[in-house]
Amino acid sequence: MKIAVIGGGPGGLYFSILTKKAMPHCQIDVYERNKPDDSFGFGVVFSDETLGEFLKRDMQSYELIRSQFAYWDDIIVARNGQEVSIAGNGFCGCSRKTLLKLLHQRCREEGVTLHFEQNVDDIHQYRDADIILASDGIASGIRTQYESAFGTKITLKKNRFVWLGSTKPLDAFTYFFRSTPHGTIVAHTYQYEAGMSTWIFECSNETWQKHGFEVTNEADTIAKLSEIFKDELDGHPLITNKSHWRQFPHVTNEKWYHNNIVLLGDAKATAHYSIGSGTKLAMDCAIGLSDAVIAHPTNIQAAFEQYDKTRRNTVEMIQHAALVSLDWFEHMDRHMQHPFYQFAFGCMTRSKKVTFENLRLRDKSFTDKVLTEFHQNAVIPSAVEGPAAFTPFQLRDITLQNRIAMSAMGQYSATDGKVSDWHLVHYGSRATGGVGLIMTEMTAVSETGRITLGCAGIYTQEQLVDWKKITDFIHQNTQTKIGIQLGHSGRKGAVKKPWEGTNEPIDLPWDLLSASPIAFTDLMPIPKEMTLEDMNAVTAQFVQATHNADKAGFDLIELQAHHGFLLASFLSPLTNIRTDEFGGSIENRLKFPLRVFTEMRKVFPAHKPMSVRISASDWAENGISEEEVITVATAFKNAGADIINVSTGNTVAYQKPQIGRMWQTPFSDAVRNTVHIPTITTGYIQDIDQINTILLNGRADLVALGRPLLADAYFVRNAQAYEQFQAADLPNPYKAGSSHLYSLKAAERKQTESMKKALKPKSNKKE
Repeated sequence: MKIAVIGGGPGGLYFSILTKKAMPHCQIDVYERNKPDDSFGFGVVFSDETLGEFLKRDMQSYELIRSQFAYWDDIIVARNGQEVSIAGNGFCGCSRKTLLKLLHQRCREEGVTLHFEQNVDDIHQYRDADIILASDGIASGIRTQYESAFGTKITLKKNRFVWLGSTKPLDAFTYFFRSTPHGTIVAHTYQYEAGMSTWIFECSNETWQKHGFEVTNEADTIAKLSEIFKDELDGHPLITNKSHWRQFPHVTNEKWYHNNIVLLGDAKATAHYSIGSGTKLAMDCAIGLSDAVIAHPTNIQAAFEQYDKTRRNTVEMIQHAALVSLDWFEHMDRHMQHPFYQFAFGCMTRSKKVTFENLRLRDKSFTDKVLTEFHQNAVIPSAVEGPAAFTPFQLRDITLQNRIAMSAMGQYSATDGKVSDWHLVHYGSRATGGVGLIMTEMTAVSETGRITLGCAGIYTQEQLVDWKKITDFIHQNTQTKIGIQLGHSGRKGAVKKPWEGTNEPIDLPWDLLSASPIAFTDLMPIPKEMTLEDMNAVTAQFVQATHNADKAGFDLIELQAHHGFLLASFLSPLTNIRTDEFGGSIENRLKFPLRVFTEMRKVFPAHKPMSVRISASDWAENGISEEEVITVATAFKNAGADIINVSTGNTVAYQKPQIGRMWQTPFSDAVRNTVHIPTITTGYIQDIDQINTILLNGRADLVALGRPLLADAYFVRNAQAYEQFQAADLPNPYKAGSSHLYSLKAAERKQTESMKKALKPKSNKKE
């Protein structure tokens, strides 16, 4: 077999070493455009986990790299002179130039032929190769020639960054954040060999422009950054190496191979440097590709298919984590307002891969600082400094006993809009289960405002009476508060229950209303565009429902303005194409929903809070923008909303949401910390550790659970036992169960933590 490797970066070299070692008779040639001692950039970073993989695959490479690296166990987060160190993070830095030199040595030892100063753009010179490995970087010439076949997509991210070096010694990987009159600038820094450290400076494009930086003016860049970071540099100079300001290119490819060409490294996929995974990604994929070629030496397509199958999911997960991390840095200015330890905790947990418990196991002294600060800054100081999730929260005159809410989840089990014993047990069990706030399923303000025939309503006296049985039970037997979500289905109404058919119209549907005459799906009827008369009638229905909700004993009202239902249909440009005063600008699209809320607020008692649930993204092209969402949240805040429940999607049937754990928290973060209003977040939040993490890094004030509470009415009780938190609201008949549950959960947690410690990669630090 003959293999031509285009590009002499770490990924291509490591693939060559592993493959030649396993297949000595294979001819492998590496072609590199630069000289052997050229290197752009300064250091690269590896984790203990990655180094352990090198150890397993090629001991010689491992020992060579380990002989040259600078090792650290701490990460330091520093902001304007204040800093905190977090232990338990095994990483090493290595000079990129040295790494390439060591891999060159290993290539020669195994018999790989290296060619330098080559014209690598002419693919025809490799036509006799069985495999052409394109590892020629972000701007891959070979990939570019066949970008339609690969399905290449390159997106430039918003922030500007520049890669520099310094002689400043560093004891740990350090993030230096500096406030300037023009915005925040951060330096990602680490030592990679004695007397040399990498400094990657990053800021928003607006900050970059206001400082007057120029893309290629290295002297100006050094002069300005040296002054801003003079305390951090401590007299040491900054060093350039073709250090031009750039925007990070996010590279993806739908296909990783075409004919006999296969992609590797940054040519295939990029991961933002803020999670230190670029070189790791390249070398891990080199291992995967080498394994595949070794397994299928006579069937190249089978090898490529194995490579894609075994590596794609991991690569996409790392890329997603990198994008989430990058998003945090794109909004540094927003996070800088937080108290220092919350800010540092947010920096450490930004990619959502690291949680409070992860950090607690690494460095309890740090998480203790985070938790203490959280309690000191709480609106209601807690007598017991327990987990963040079990601290009280105030909304007007109601106090929630904890920060865990039950999300509004349709039961579709009402008859003529009337709730039944099913609802009493459903809501009652979650209340005795210790939830801080229950939000009812969407409750219709009119008969034709229901989504299905099984939806609850509160537009008749009988419905009011049945709801009061539930609120009375909860208030008499628990400390849980209960809110009602009032809404109107709009164009998504008159459909079958979910288990009878998805978005399928009922046999005798009623007439639907919406902002514009656009059907939700092809199966559903076109709704009527609302007239001013319709708006007056619907507003009156919401006001009457508000009166009824107060009489029924609800502690809070949430207005449904999300997921494409009636009021939400006015807010999104995808569902509102009106040309009158209720269409066009976001201010116009807000008019009717805001009018409904304002009229409700007038008649709901002043001591009781109100929430609004909004969709902060439509997950579809040309949907509502972040700026418009901020305008919407600000308007509701000014109209008297006490908290915003931030959801996303379900506006249009053709949406493409990016779902993952805690996936909607960035939207809550944006609203909370830009509009300065409390928020509720939700979306694939599964355990108490994730809840504590969200609260401690300031992404939300309440965390609403949906499906976890459907599956386990006593989620909160189990979480309290797991945390060994002694709840004061446990009903007397249930108290006897505590001794059993608390000892069981303590044993389970101890076992889980022992497993986590055992699975932690072994330190590669030389003794």
